Amino acid sequence: MAKLPIFGRRKPNESMRIFVVTIIGVVLGFFIGISFPTVSITKLHFSSSIVSYIEDNNSALTAQAILHHVWTTARNVKENDTESTSDTSMKIYVPTNPRGAERLAPGIVVPESDFHQRRLWGNPDEDMPFKPKYLVTFTVGISQKENINRAVKKFSDNFTILLFHYDGHVSEWDEFEWSKRAIHISVRRQAKWWYAKRFLHPDIVAPYEYIFIWDEDLGVEHFNAEEYIKLVKKHQLEISQPGLEPDRGLTWQMTKRRGDHQVHKVTEERPGWCTDPHLPPCAGFVEIMAPVFSRDAWRCVWHMIQNDLIHGWGLDFALRKCVEPAHEKIGVVDSQWIVHQVVPSLGNQGQSEHGRAPWEGVRERCRKEWGIFQTRMAEAEKTYYEMIGVPPPNVTFIH
Repeated sequence: MAKLPIFGRRKPNESMRIFVVTIIGVVLGFFIGISFPTVSITKLHFSSSIVSYIEDNNSALTAQAILHHVWTTARNVKENDTESTSDTSMKIYVPTNPRGAERLAPGIVVPESDFHQRRLWGNPDEDMPFKPKYLVTFTVGISQKENINRAVKKFSDNFTILLFHYDGHVSEWDEFEWSKRAIHISVRRQAKWWYAKRFLHPDIVAPYEYIFIWDEDLGVEHFNAEEYIKLVKKHQLEISQPGLEPDRGLTWQMTKRRGDHQVHKVTEERPGWCTDPHLPPCAGFVEIMAPVFSRDAWRCVWHMIQNDLIHGWGLDFALRKCVEPAHEKIGVVDSQWIVHQVVPSLGNQGQSEHGRAPWEGVRERCRKEWGIFQTRMAEAEKTYYEMIGVPPPNVTFIH
């Protein structure tokens, strides 16, 4: 009798292979799911030798070997991931820190400084038993030494004294005792606003409540700095100046001293000069010869000063942009007044050209800067209003 063909029979090796692979799959899934829940299966790699070993052997040792490999691989992956996460979490990054200091812990960041002088010895905590609350700066030449000496005496110990020397003479001031405690910065042939832009950064003068930025040719016989500060605080002035004696060096009615006032904030000017009674030069206006700024107002004004426009002409008409409402926050202190002596000391530091005196070239530069500043301000504001889709306001400038 012929033998019937046999269907469905498998070779023993093939059955054993299927059985072993099935067991390995179940065990592998179980251990990955229970023992290594955070491990990605894509991170488990099997070498070609192990794969070959599984295919060519049917021993029970096959399952043991593959499970050992899985356990070791998963543990290493988990340890590496934990170490990587730990390294990332230990790195400091604070986006609210000042620009450039994001990688520092906030507690060590010191974003501001000051002009307080420190000792070379002793405990730092004991360096400053008393810290001045205000800052006064004068831009000076040696020819005005006596006048500055009289002016400095009008400022109490509550003031840090800072002198900007435009003529290179510094040591000659040591005959005054106060000069030995003052801060001296010497750069030849520069104007007041050049120094202010470079050495009076808002983060440097932040400890001072008020900053006086004064010329050298001011008579101060009727001025007392402490009384001035009291009036500024009383009338809530953010930007101010002392009244000017009417008979000397007067340009604007706004800065003219009024004998029957402590402070005034508005005035009447020549016909056609004020398009709005709340705008300069009828309000919101002081001159640049002896301005006084609150800490907050100065932070704005400093950013408005242009690096290349060193005489500051035109700033007086723009100061109102830094306080609101300007016609209430800018004013003239009448009961503490000064005299503008109109001494062209800085003008003499200019250079004689085409047969003209040095001061004439300086004055011409001042007028050019005024026009440049007005143009830049107008263009900047026009660009801003166009960007937000608003028609720019119509403003008339005084030349």
